[in-house]
Amino acid sequence: MKPRKASDLRELSKDELVRSLEESRETLAKNRFQHALSQLQDTSYLKTLRKDIARIETILSEEQTPVRRLTRKKRKERSAN
Repeated sequence: MKPRKASDLRELSKDELVRSLEESRETLAKNRFQHALSQLQDTSYLKTLRKDIARIETILSEEQTPVRRLTRKKRKERSAN
């Protein structure tokens, strides 16, 4: 499975993101169990799932707290004060 792009995930609603996060976590748990039993063929899928989960969690947290970006000029002004 290909990793999901952050731009595609940002287009989803919050409910869809939460549902996708739950599904990804369940799939990861099932695949970890299969890996422990040596039944998982594609072990790189575990890494893909972990990264997808991290992307979804990042997008959800970004929606909760707006990111404040300082321009170089503002940083210099703050450091001068």
